This record gives sequence, C-alpha cells and structure tokens, in this order.
Amino acid sequence: MAKIQTSCPRCRQPILAEVQQLFDVNTDPTAKQRLMSRSTNVARCQACGYEGMMSTPIVYHDPSKELLLTFFPPEMGLPVNEQEKQIGPLINQVVNALPAEKRKGYLFQPQTMFTYQTLLDKILEADGITKEMIDAQQKRVGLIQRLLTTPKAEDRSAIIAQENTLVDGAFFAILSTIIESATMQGDEKSAQLLNEIQMQLLKETEVGKTLLAQSEETQAALKTLQEASKNGLTREILLDTLIGLTSDSSLTTIVSLARNGLDYQFFQLLSEKIEAEVEDKKQHLIDLRDKLLNITREIDNELKNRLADGVKLLYTILEEPNLEEAVKKHMPEMDEFFTQALQSEFETAHQKGDMERIEKIQKVISIVEKESAPPPEIELIQSLLEAKEDGARQKILEEKSDLVNDQLLTAINAIITEGEARKQSPELVDSLRAVYKLALRFNMEKNLKK
Repeated sequence: MAKIQTSCPRCRQPILAEVQQLFDVNTDPTAKQRLMSRSTNVARCQACGYEGMMSTPIVYHDPSKELLLTFFPPEMGLPVNEQEKQIGPLINQVVNALPAEKRKGYLFQPQTMFTYQTLLDKILEADGITKEMIDAQQKRVGLIQRLLTTPKAEDRSAIIAQENTLVDGAFFAILSTIIESATMQGDEKSAQLLNEIQMQLLKETEVGKTLLAQSEETQAALKTLQEASKNGLTREILLDTLIGLTSDSSLTTIVSLARNGLDYQFFQLLSEKIEAEVEDKKQHLIDLRDKLLNITREIDNELKNRLADGVKLLYTILEEPNLEEAVKKHMPEMDEFFTQALQSEFETAHQKGDMERIEKIQKVISIVEKESAPPPEIELIQSLLEAKEDGARQKILEEKSDLVNDQLLTAINAIITEGEARKQSPELVDSLRAVYKLALRFNMEKNLKK
C-alpha cells in the first residue's frame, strides 16, 4: 500500500496514511478479507485522535465470481471524465495481471457502486449472502448485545420469550463464535457471562432444547465409543451405538469420527441384522443404512474434492517460474490435503524417473518447511519445556542467549495467559511459569552484565 500525506479532517494537521485503491483477489488472496473488514484506507491522527475512513477510489476484482466493481466517493466531487481517468489505470492493472485466455467479457463492463456499503453488499451477494440475510444477522447480534447488558436472569428470560423467533441454529453459531473470541482475548468476565446466557438459551428455547438434547446424546455416544476403544472397538459395538442415536446431527458427528470403521464388513453386518429382524422393526434399520451410506458418501466425496484441490494448487505452484514467490503467495491455501498431494506427486515422479519434477517438488517442500517453521522464540520455548530440569534449561538459555530478551518474555507470558483462558493442562501452565521465571532471571542478569 502506498503512503500519502493528507490533512486530518478534524484538526487539519498533516498526517501520513496508507492508501490501497486496487483489491484484486487474483493477485492477492487476502484482498477481499481486508476490504470487507474495513481495515484499509483508514486515517489516524496522532494529534487529535481522529480515526475514520478515507475518501479514495476503489476497484475490486474477483475472477472466480466474474466480479469487477468500481467505487468513486461522491464527496470527492469530481466529474465523470476525471473519475474515469483515475479508475482506468486500476482496471488496466487487473486486465494485465490475467493471462489472455482468462480475460472475459465482464472485464470490459465494470459495475459502478454508488456507496461503499453497496460495494460490500455486492461482494457478499456474489457469495450467496443477501441483504435480508445480513439484516437477520444484525438482528441476532443485536439480541446478543441486549442480553449481555441485562444482568438479571429473569429479565433475560422475558427478552428471550419476546425474541424467540430470532433464536435459531445460526444464532447459536454466532454466539459460539463470540464466546470463542472472548476466551481467546482472555476476557474471562465476558466469556463467563456469555456462557451463562448460552446455557439459559439452551434451556428456555425450543431450538436450544433440541440442540442440548442432541449434544448430550452425542457426548454419551462418544463416551461409549471411548470406553469401548480401551478394549478394542468392534464393528458390533459401533453398530449398536449408531442404532441407539435418534438425531441426524449426532449420527453425522459419530460417523465422521469413526468413518474408517464403516467399511464393507460393517455394512454386511448391518444387512445381516436387517434380515434377522422381525418385519415391523426392519424399516428403522433400513432407514439407518440409507442414512449411513449417504453420510459416508458425502464424507468420501468431500475428502476426494479437497485432495483434488490440493493437487490443483500444487500444479499451479509448479507451473510458476518463481517457486519461492508462488509458495509464499499460496501459503494461506495450504492444508493437510496439499501435503498429501505433495507426497503423492513426489512418489509418482519417482516411479517415472522424472528427475526435473522431483527436483521442483523437493524445492517446494523445502520452501514450505522454511515458511511454515515456527519463529526461533517459539522453538526455544518448546526446547525449554521439553527440558524438565532447571539445570538443562539454564544450559539452553546460555546457548541461545541472543534470543533471551523482552520479546521472548512477552511471548511466554502471552502463552501462559492463553493457556489459562483455555483451561489447558495445569501442569503445562506451571511448566511455562517456571520457564518464565528462569528466563526472566537470565535476562536480568544478562542486562546487568552489559
């Protein structure tokens, strides 16, 4: 992003601000997220504390949705021909960044958005998110805010009864996300209140009662399977557990966790059970078999598609002239399926004796390992945790003396805070505290010697 000098809209003092006018998902996969989060083109004044959006032309491009959108702030007051002069070069950048075979008609008919919000709405609409869905989402968030500012449980009950129609599966999903966010930030007070509200909603709404019952059923089934696993989980136990489930969500959860157990022999066992059952009880087992076949088919198709995406991503990277730049560009898209694709393609190239491809794949692996390696500070913390005795830890600190500084202490402290918020193993948190004290003392002694 380019830095420009402008004036603060409030106090008119000169300020430096970062400006981005082109958001091209084709060249920057994070462009959409940054535009939607409103985190770019923000003016901040150190003198008076002003913070607000800057008025600047914007071009947004997403080739996968065939979207080319332009927005020119009306408050800039420029005539159409001047607007086109500023927007034109940005559109040329979009076109030039695409290979000739991917240049389609939509590029020559950019859609003009008259407000910034309309621009965001259009992007969401292309993702299948309508304005009505956004409004419904805002109402759900508003209800959560009302419940948060209502301290008494009986008063919350009245609000819940009044707004019962807003409490659905999507509502609980939003609430869970907010709870997770509060926990991650170490805001224990808010997380506790949100958990109380969640439990109240689960008990006082029909959707909540259904979700609670499904959750309890799923947990009971998981406990049964865990207990059975201690002595060896059999297909018979797995089948009996699945037969006992009443909700489709519980069934899907258990099948996704125990997919490997639902093999040919499992379905043969189920078919034998159907044949041996009395006529009036067969239908339940037949329906269960159909559901299990559908669920396993969906899981297998999803895995197949994700592996295909991994292969496609690998091919895209291997075709790039600069492998290092390509890997860095696509790092956010890499997952375990990409790793599987790497391994599979390496083995195929090895079988064919394709030395050129083997060399390229090995280079990709090397770059990925380098880019995904944890920072030296995290590696040091891990080494300190693995060394159980203070003497061994002291030796590691001496060997890595250059890494023992305020940044390391801040990192350890942050991990301790997150561990406490997430209620991680007390032994781990205690070990981190011991490491922190030792590193703190070492750092102080090092500074004194200086």
